[in-house]
Amino acid sequence: MAHPVESFTEDEAALLAPHVTSLDRPVFALVNLPETVKGALFARYSRYQGTLRRLFLDEFAGSLPEWARTARPFDDAEGERAAELYERIFLGFGDDSVAQLGGAHIACEWVSNVLTKVLQRPRIAAYLEQSTRYIAYDAPLPAGGYRYHRDPELGPAYERAMDELFAIYSASLPRVAAWAESRFPRPGDTSEAAHRRAVQAKALDLLRGVLPAASLSHMGIYASGQTYEQLVLHLLAHPLPEAREYGRMLLETLEQVVPSFVTRVRRPDRGGRWIAYLEQREAAGRRWAARLGLDREPGDDGHGGPSVRLLHVDGDEDRLLAALLFEAAGQPEERLTAALRTLPADRRAALLGDLVGERENRRHRPGRGFEALRYRFEIVSDYGAFRDLQRHRMLTVQWQRLGPHLGADVPDELEQAGVADDYRRAIELSGAEWQRLVDAGHVERAPYALCLGYRIRFVLDCNAREAMQLIELRSGREGHPSYRAVAHEMHRLIAGVHPAVAAAMSHVDREAEPRLERVLSEMRAQTRLDARISR
Repeated sequence: MAHPVESFTEDEAALLAPHVTSLDRPVFALVNLPETVKGALFARYSRYQGTLRRLFLDEFAGSLPEWARTARPFDDAEGERAAELYERIFLGFGDDSVAQLGGAHIACEWVSNVLTKVLQRPRIAAYLEQSTRYIAYDAPLPAGGYRYHRDPELGPAYERAMDELFAIYSASLPRVAAWAESRFPRPGDTSEAAHRRAVQAKALDLLRGVLPAASLSHMGIYASGQTYEQLVLHLLAHPLPEAREYGRMLLETLEQVVPSFVTRVRRPDRGGRWIAYLEQREAAGRRWAARLGLDREPGDDGHGGPSVRLLHVDGDEDRLLAALLFEAAGQPEERLTAALRTLPADRRAALLGDLVGERENRRHRPGRGFEALRYRFEIVSDYGAFRDLQRHRMLTVQWQRLGPHLGADVPDELEQAGVADDYRRAIELSGAEWQRLVDAGHVERAPYALCLGYRIRFVLDCNAREAMQLIELRSGREGHPSYRAVAHEMHRLIAGVHPAVAAAMSHVDREAEPRLERVLSEMRAQTRLDARISR
């Protein structure tokens, strides 16, 4: 598969060479940089239009102190001694926890939005992904053409369909931005720059459903060696060719920077058998789904529209109170539960209020006792909202293959902006190309063609503490309307079974009126920018 290749001047290449493992590959590692610089690079990465190497040249290279620009790697002798030590501990004693003590910053660039979900599946890692909320996808690539995954096997019809989707997006963006500016005029206390950025974010939010899942993104990953080993194995076993290709490149990159962490992957008796096991497990799931007639994707099975259903609840408020008191008590948990059951309702409410405490903001979370309760939700939402909800680390996420069978909605505000018919045309074109790819035998790659506005069915299984974090974060006024709706419904369903738990989620933003979601955040950002400039 061909990937865009950046070009650098000799001076730029000289600046980059000590700090990246490759100047031309889409997967590379950051090396010979302070950890703080790596973190800052990845933090800035999510809102930067270009690649990580270009970001380094544009905003970081000139400000690094001399010692950081010339930092040397291990020499051969040092590297060999480190590898020998690791081999002795890790392979000699079989202690996988050792692989948690070292990590690497890896950039994976030009990855499709289908692959980003595979890359983000491991829980214990840190990810930064370019956001469709901040970056417009209307500009062509340096070598020409729009920014989507290409594969010659998908044929010229696929590229024509993708070009048309991006053309609709590009033509609609200025029209929707103009509508948003007139619909949400700038308040007198808002700076012009902050308002302009908020208007642009509103337009990008409303139109992201037109972008196909083939849209290319850049991702920054920081993870331990253990996490990378598991990620590489899953990529190499994945049925999607793009995943396997990036699995190979990721393995080769890790072998350059943390080779001892991934030595088992290439061993036939270890990595080879792991990969075979994962492939067999995937095949068994598909085989039994087909055997039971559960692989078919009907157009409407009674849950075809957007929905949030609470499938299962584990635990009650007695268990919650006992778990919250457990660490402070000196009795077994069953005695705590028995004692708490005798308390009248007013004292139970007062007890829970004290144990939760005064939460000044959503980052003040109650204790681990909230993890005694669990909720399993089945959600049908647009793929764009799924992408944001899937990124939460400490919950179980399972999703079905993206297809057109659950349909797609047109945001009401696009009707007002006058581009709803173009949006519908994009959805229909996308669905038709998906069907063509399926009929041609490209079942695994057919989701590339589908717009992010199409719905997907997935499960979120989480404890009450993680539910609080997700609901309060994703209901925030700056969030995208589609995942805010999911958060609101999750909160309502929890209130139906555990009203005290829902009441403890005191930072849920229940406002649902149309608004300029990003304006407050942009105002705060502008205030910080102005303060820095004035210093």
